[in-house]
Amino acid sequence: MRKIIINIVILFALILNLSCSIYSFHGNNPPEGIKTVFVPLFEDVSGFSEANLKENFTEALKSRIISDNTFLITDKTKADGLLTCTISTIKDDPLVISGNDNVTKRKITISVKVNFQNLKKQKLIWERSYDNWGDYNSSGNTFSERETGITTAMNKICDDILNDITSNW
Repeated sequence: MRKIIINIVILFALILNLSCSIYSFHGNNPPEGIKTVFVPLFEDVSGFSEANLKENFTEALKSRIISDNTFLITDKTKADGLLTCTISTIKDDPLVISGNDNVTKRKITISVKVNFQNLKKQKLIWERSYDNWGDYNSSGNTFSERETGITTAMNKICDDILNDITSNW
């Protein structure tokens, strides 16, 4: 009898444990009918001169989409969905100013406008703007570590875009 009670308690604990792990806040509920997406090269209308910015943004977003495994990346002729992304503004502002008015840390803020379209229905799913930032150390008038701030802001924005295209909330 004691063995039966122990087995029932273990079974109940397993069921309770499994039922708690089903729900997540990630959503993973993409728009209906969208299984493949095309991500063209980001457009840059910011006027900010940073080499390979469009290419780095595009590859970072594609990499996240591939890693997430909700969508397949394909060319436009085979895609169900299209993500059109435009870098609209980039600001590089002082963040920390030390003695003698020396800027020791700077803040890069990037804004990206994104259109998500259903190519099969020729319909706009949504249009959103994303803003995020990254900081970097600066010594004197050099911007040698600016890439660090740009990469941080870029990664945050790509994560936000991925969350929105996969959650459909």
